[in-house]
Amino acid sequence: MEKNNVNELNKKEFYFFKKVKLMDKFNFYEYLSIMLDWWVTITQSLQWVQDKIKNPFFKEKLQEVLVYISSWDPLSKAMKKIPDVFTSSETSIIEAWEKSWTLVESLSGIALEFKKLHELRSLIKSALTYPLIIILFLIVAVMIVMTYVVPSIIPLIEEAWVEKPLATVALINTSDFISNNFFLIIVFFILMFFWFNVYTKTENWKRYYDNFLLKMPLIWELYKHYILASSASILGNLLNSWVPIVKTLNLVWKTTNNSVYEDLFSMISLKVWTWKKLVESIMEVDVNNDYFPADFLQLLSVWEKTASISKVTKKLNEQYTREVNYSLTNLTKWIEPLAILVAWIFVLWFAYAIFWSILKLTDTIW
Repeated sequence: MEKNNVNELNKKEFYFFKKVKLMDKFNFYEYLSIMLDWWVTITQSLQWVQDKIKNPFFKEKLQEVLVYISSWDPLSKAMKKIPDVFTSSETSIIEAWEKSWTLVESLSGIALEFKKLHELRSLIKSALTYPLIIILFLIVAVMIVMTYVVPSIIPLIEEAWVEKPLATVALINTSDFISNNFFLIIVFFILMFFWFNVYTKTENWKRYYDNFLLKMPLIWELYKHYILASSASILGNLLNSWVPIVKTLNLVWKTTNNSVYEDLFSMISLKVWTWKKLVESIMEVDVNNDYFPADFLQLLSVWEKTASISKVTKKLNEQYTREVNYSLTNLTKWIEPLAILVAWIFVLWFAYAIFWSILKLTDTIW
């Protein structure tokens, strides 16, 4: 039996994209909770869920979970052995509910959280799609003009032997550079893309990048509200699972994926560990309410007084999800005019550079 398990673990395929999407996680926990609620065994439930999942990388990881469970590991322990798929907060919730014999409620709750997070991210993506399309079409239009339109006009200007204004010289030089180095420019941007993806995952660059995002106008509010909405949801889910407050805070900061908030939650957890209240600890760490707004702290203080964590965190999640909506509206209101302004600047530059030279040319004919 053990040899078969080892062989199954060693049979791994190569995947270009080793990523499990939020909806994959939602489907996994939703299917699993339904099957267990029907009193199907955990092994049979996982086999059925594995057939339903379409992501091949995730299917392989679920096979590993099955192997560990067949070796008499509980679900939480099996999931802990696959940290590249299952987070610490997920396994902690499942471990807590396994001890209280309410695993089905736990799985259903995690599924709901992943659904909320997916909807929040989808909201952000859909709101930013239109402005990004405008910017993309603008870049494509500029590249076409610079590589095809301007080179066809340059010979007429060069043969006229007229004094060219600075705008015309700049347009010609820019067009020459893009036309002669078109493929090099594409390669450069591809390399920059891969470099960005690699180096933003290193500790120093990630910290710099996170600080940069949190200081950018408009984006800062959107990013902050997104972190607060997701953190409130995870906080409530963990505390409802009877995970200790210090461990909960340590798990929350790992899920923020932002080095600034990670440091804040780390300092807050240290203060809570010395028996200080959560709101008091946050106020000491964030004195000016730059990262945790006053209304966020007010609602948390209500929880400390009434012990109604599920209601409070739900309200916080709903409130800051709405704030994300408002921030997105403000962001798109600014992006579209800025994109149009950049387009107008280019059109005016192009028109001035070309038509001024044509006017100079007509002067020499007369």
